[in-house]
Parts: sequence; C-alpha cells; structure tokens
Amino acid sequence: MGNLIDGVTALLLITNLMLLGSSFLSSCIRIVALQGVAVGLLPILMHERGPLWRPLLLGVAVMILKGGVFPFVLSRAMREADVRREVEPFVGATLSIVCGVLALMLSMWLAARLGLSAIAPGTLIVPAGLATMLIGLFVIASRRKAVTQVLGYIVMENGIFALGVALAGGIPLLVELGILLDAFVAVFIMSIATYHINREFDHIDVDQLNKLKG
Repeated sequence: MGNLIDGVTALLLITNLMLLGSSFLSSCIRIVALQGVAVGLLPILMHERGPLWRPLLLGVAVMILKGGVFPFVLSRAMREADVRREVEPFVGATLSIVCGVLALMLSMWLAARLGLSAIAPGTLIVPAGLATMLIGLFVIASRRKAVTQVLGYIVMENGIFALGVALAGGIPLLVELGILLDAFVAVFIMSIATYHINREFDHIDVDQLNKLKG
C-alpha cells in the first residue's frame, strides 16, 4: 500500500509542475482533473482502521467532483469566455516551475522542522500536500485569467485535502463532505463570476479590474 501512496504522491507533484508549465487552459483543466482523481484515491489508500465505506464514499465523491464536475464547469466557462490560453502571466512558465521546485523544497524543510513527516512515515504525502497548497496560492497570484485562478484555488484545496487526510484521518465524514461541498459552491460561484466578467468587459483578465472607477 505504501508504494501506491508514493505513486499518488508523485502524481500530485508531477501535476503541480505540469500546471505551472502549461499555458493552454484546456490542458490546465485536464491536469487539475487528473490531480483531483489522485487526491480522491488518498483516503482509500491511507485507510487503516474502521469501516471501509467511509473513506470509499469520500474518495468517490472527491473523484466525481474534482475529476468530472469541476472540469466540466470550468471548460464550459472557458468556451463561453472564448479564451484558450494564459497569454501574459505575471510569472513565466520556466520561472513558475523553478518556484514550484522551491515550494517543494520549502515544504520538505517545514515538514521535517515541524515533525509532521513522522505522522505518515515512509511517504512524501505531508510535504507534497504543503507544496500543493503553496503552488495553488502561487497560481492564484501569478496568473491573469480568472479561469486559471479558479484552477489555482482547486489546487490549493487539493493540498489542504491531502494534508488533512495525512494528518487528521479521524475527521467525521459529515465534516469532510461539508468541506467538499464548500469547494463545489466556491468553484460554481467563481465560474459564474468569470462569465459575467467576460460579458461586461469582453475579457477575463482580472488585473484589468483595478482600472474600474466608482
């Protein structure tokens, strides 16, 4: 089971770097969808005691929402906004990948410094979760398109979810599903906002909003 967890962790890190290096929004959406399926496997693979139905239900719900529903909603928003790629991000692809590697190194240092890695020995799931959170925040701050920033939010939530599964496996199912519902509502609302931004201003470059005058 440890090898499977390591494989999912590696996939989590690879999708982070792929997202940072991609400028086509359709590719970014597919990458985040793949990451959603990966984090959905974690509660199932890391299950050790108690009934299996609880982590199984949670994992399936995560995979359906993050691997299917979220990508569908964002792909539709992308088509309605008629945008295909992140043309001029604040930070370029190469430098973004370097920042992603630095985020992973920082996360590994923090996990060792705080003693968090001892909770899930033999795996990189804790530093991977921390790195995914940081990379999600980086995507939100370094990209101009609203769709890409929504993807950054999802990636950040994936990191929180992975970290929560590794560190607090005893959280009640109702709380876990409630957090997942919050993520769904947030993505849905941001997708609607993206559509209205594009309808009013003929683009979804959120950095242009600071030019609005009251």
